[in-house]
Amino acid sequence: MSDPIPEQRSVLVTGGNRGIGRSIAEEFLRRGDRVAVTSRSGEGGPEGALTVAADVTDGASLDAAIAEVEAAHGPIEVLVANAGITDDQLLLRMGDESFESVLDTNLTGSFRTVKRVIKSMMRKKKGRIVLISSVVGLYGSPGQVNYAASKSGLIGIARAITRELGSRGITANVVAPGYIDTEMTQELSEDLQSSYRSAIPAGRFAAPEEVAKVVAFVASDDAAYISGAVIPVDGGLGMGH
Repeated sequence: MSDPIPEQRSVLVTGGNRGIGRSIAEEFLRRGDRVAVTSRSGEGGPEGALTVAADVTDGASLDAAIAEVEAAHGPIEVLVANAGITDDQLLLRMGDESFESVLDTNLTGSFRTVKRVIKSMMRKKKGRIVLISSVVGLYGSPGQVNYAASKSGLIGIARAITRELGSRGITANVVAPGYIDTEMTQELSEDLQSSYRSAIPAGRFAAPEEVAKVVAFVASDDAAYISGAVIPVDGGLGMGH
């Protein structure tokens, strides 16, 4: 007797047009889900995904994007809040605008997105929210006060949601990647890449797919009893920070 075919779910990945977000979207597609991704341009998502234009700092654009996704795929059952930016500067040189813009995208943008999909999850009494943080949010990094603050704030969001909605079949977890082999890290000098690798017990950067598989597990039925957790995918760099 063959295993039952898993139910297709409506999945939304913000910032799913490149890097880790794209790999996450591709993993859900591989598992048979109906996947939508957001990008600022509304283009560039993986083949097989619905790509919609959205800016997570703009509530009206999110409203329009989510309405488009739900019209095509049904109410969103899995949200991966991945959209994020960096604006690295040492604290003494960091202006208010630099700090605020990074938090507005990475932290408040995640709140805006969660807020807009949560009602349908509550009605169905089932949902998966996965917030993409970073080892930097727990470990810290010079020149990234804004980024670290935004990424650590996601933990508070996940844990507050777990307290509020855990009894309704909704989980909220944080996946915290370390250094990942993406275009961003490939642009670093070889000396800098070597320095970063030497600090990682695993001795290498992760492939984006390694993060994607963890996200897919956390969003699966097998992880129904995991909520409010911070799951590092960092080769041991953060060591539980």
